[in-house]
Amino acid sequence: MTTTLRPAEPLQQNADGTRSRRYRVCVNSRPVGAIHLATHPVFGDAVARVLDLRVEEPDRRRGRGTVAALAAEEVARGWGCRRIEAAAPAGAQAALRLATALGYAVRNRAMEKTLGDVPPVLPGGSLARPMTEAEFGPWLDQARRDYAQHWIERGVPQEQARAKSDRDHATLLPEGLTTPGMFLSVLEHEGTPVGTLWLAVRDGGAFVFDVETHAAHRGKGHGRTLMLLAEAQTLAEGKRTIGLNVFAGNTPAERLYASLGYETTQYFLYKPLL
Repeated sequence: MTTTLRPAEPLQQNADGTRSRRYRVCVNSRPVGAIHLATHPVFGDAVARVLDLRVEEPDRRRGRGTVAALAAEEVARGWGCRRIEAAAPAGAQAALRLATALGYAVRNRAMEKTLGDVPPVLPGGSLARPMTEAEFGPWLDQARRDYAQHWIERGVPQEQARAKSDRDHATLLPEGLTTPGMFLSVLEHEGTPVGTLWLAVRDGGAFVFDVETHAAHRGKGHGRTLMLLAEAQTLAEGKRTIGLNVFAGNTPAERLYASLGYETTQYFLYKPLL
């Protein structure tokens, strides 16, 4: 029996500049699932995204999803895409196994933690204060470079990665230090600045956009203190949920977040299209 993709709609030209199309996954002429493909709203026509892929229960574990995913790659190549991306919830182990078998690599993952009622206390000698205007400029320059480098190391061309970094920081911090809902802090230990924290507070909770221990002070527990600071600030703003993103391969950060009780909620994967 032959598994194929058949268009379920005309090619869509969306308001955000992306293209998309839904397909039926068919075995011979019988529909057994669906797949939804689109180009990327940030990286443009060079990158495709699998927005949805599902095979109905009676036809699972027969290779239908594998063939559909490979067929989707051919569609993406026909669109001129050079990379394809997908996301999978943490509980979708079958989807993760499929993606890994097809050569996708985990680029980053979202993690989340529900906080208790009592804010954590910072260790002795550690004190947090707001970032100053004099500190903000150099911090922002370095944050832009570091963020772009994370994407470059995971297959994004330098020009696109730097443009994304500049755009994301400009969008999130349009008013710099005074941007509503943004908390930019410096952690001092015995009077010496040892790290920085960027926390955003939103309707649904808080999100750690950046946490950084200065190179000369790493390995001394200040990263954990910065995360405790993030939790204390979150609770002070009346929120109980805190989230973050961690790039694959950042083992110290992954271990720290896991030790603090953060749990993965979603994986983001990518694959070059050769």
